[in-house]
Amino acid sequence: MLHLLRFLIFLITVLPLSAWAAEPRLAAAGIASAHPLATQAGHEILAHGGNAFDAAVAVAATLAVVEPYNSGLGGGGFFLLHRARDGFEIMIDARERAPLAATRDMYLDRDGRSVPGRSIDGVLAAGIPGTPAGLVHLAEKYGRLPLKQSLAPAIRLARDGFPVTAQYGKMCLRQHDRLENFPETARVFFHDGFIYGAGEKLRQPELARTLERLAAAGREGFYDGDVAKRLVDGVRVAGGLWSLKDLTDYRVIEREPVRGVYRNVRVTSAALPSSGGVVLVQILNLLQGLDLDSMDKPRRDQTVIEAMRLAYRDRARYLGDPDFVNVDVARLIDPAYAAKLREEMPALKPASAAPAKTGEGGNTTHLSVIDRDGNRVAVTLSLNTPFGSGFMPPGTGVVLNNEMDDFAVKPDAPNNYGLTGSNANAIAPGKRPLSSMTPTFLENDDTVVVLGTPGGSRIISMVLLATLEFAHGRGGPKDWASLPRFHHQYSPDVVEYEPPAFDDAEKRALQQRGYRLEAVRGGYGNMQAVVWNKKTGGVEATSDPRGEGFAQVK
Repeated sequence: MLHLLRFLIFLITVLPLSAWAAEPRLAAAGIASAHPLATQAGHEILAHGGNAFDAAVAVAATLAVVEPYNSGLGGGGFFLLHRARDGFEIMIDARERAPLAATRDMYLDRDGRSVPGRSIDGVLAAGIPGTPAGLVHLAEKYGRLPLKQSLAPAIRLARDGFPVTAQYGKMCLRQHDRLENFPETARVFFHDGFIYGAGEKLRQPELARTLERLAAAGREGFYDGDVAKRLVDGVRVAGGLWSLKDLTDYRVIEREPVRGVYRNVRVTSAALPSSGGVVLVQILNLLQGLDLDSMDKPRRDQTVIEAMRLAYRDRARYLGDPDFVNVDVARLIDPAYAAKLREEMPALKPASAAPAKTGEGGNTTHLSVIDRDGNRVAVTLSLNTPFGSGFMPPGTGVVLNNEMDDFAVKPDAPNNYGLTGSNANAIAPGKRPLSSMTPTFLENDDTVVVLGTPGGSRIISMVLLATLEFAHGRGGPKDWASLPRFHHQYSPDVVEYEPPAFDDAEKRALQQRGYRLEAVRGGYGNMQAVVWNKKTGGVEATSDPRGEGFAQVK
């Protein structure tokens, strides 16, 4: 007996903690993304021995090729990671940065008024891209396979072409007149001035060469050398502010995720400069002390709306790039702060009666991955609005973002999504604009959920509603992804909703309580979720029925 005890003490002392914390192997791997070719690329990489992180590189790069209106090498985003062998979790911040020549008032006229379109269209709207650096960092630090192998599916689809979908045509039709102002962009995405029809093959040889340089040289393949020179020369000729130093100085940042608990669900989500995690956890903290299950639906929805309103108010007041402003995140997500804030819920005054303006609900993209070892990744990537700034530097195949619009161009001035901000989110050289992207992990004793969605300022509320469904035991991933949605972001003082979210009686009840309602026709969002049942080992993946995504378990 003594020998057995000594042996057990030896094991506990000598073996690393990871050996005890390792999670069981899953029955299958699951991937959900916004496009079938991207999901297939991820599974191709898993089949060649890659892990979830390699697969995420392949999916994200493929989305840059097949969904050029939602994401790309000219954009940025956030990668939320969980490593199974030791439980390590981190967020890779690949958010765009303001050029070093940017100034606080660069989008204002002489009278201090915002110049319409300046932060949306053309090269002045573009921040320094982070997605290429994020892909390299993810592959080199966390992946098993060479970057070249994980990028191979995207390179192949860019070089050889792929059949475009009806969604591609729809987005090009919406943006046709705008993109015609950018000859290189129009040359690549239109065929002799006409929109490609569904099934016609789109080839992007310049983008293929840019991806090949990234694959061959890693970070330097994009941020230095020929590609960097083409990017900067194209921007400068068009009147932009970029310099080679902007590119060579760009680095991703690893940040601790935001964490919280709602009921028995552990929430892990994006950290600043994404507002997603802070706002999500703050809303959940506000709701934690309330018995939502005992309320009728109108009262429950009203309570959720008021919690959204308060958290989005704090977003506008306090949040910004933590490398430039001091944000007391610990206080904002403290349940004690929520308890104090909850006292305002019945009496909160409207912020604004201005018309709602929250932009389109489908642009940006998300992917969720879990591999057979339990590694998991939630990635949200964006160019901001469809096709970003619209500008493509010649010879690169890269559409640049317009994420500079996510800064507060002046205090309380709404951006394209109607969001306002304070000096905390003012423009500064090298600063990262505040985001709403909310890649998230949810976990209880039985289940792990990896999810996220596009949708501009509505992203956080979509993830919130799915989280509430999960935490309250309502439905499964398909139900959460298809759930009719509603949203309030403090300013403007409007409840936006998909028509199925409220029946006529509930609409009347909310209006009688003083709410202004505005229906969003056609729906919004494109949630991608993968769920692992820890007890059975089973994996389920789902793509939002609103989009053309594809979820696959194998």
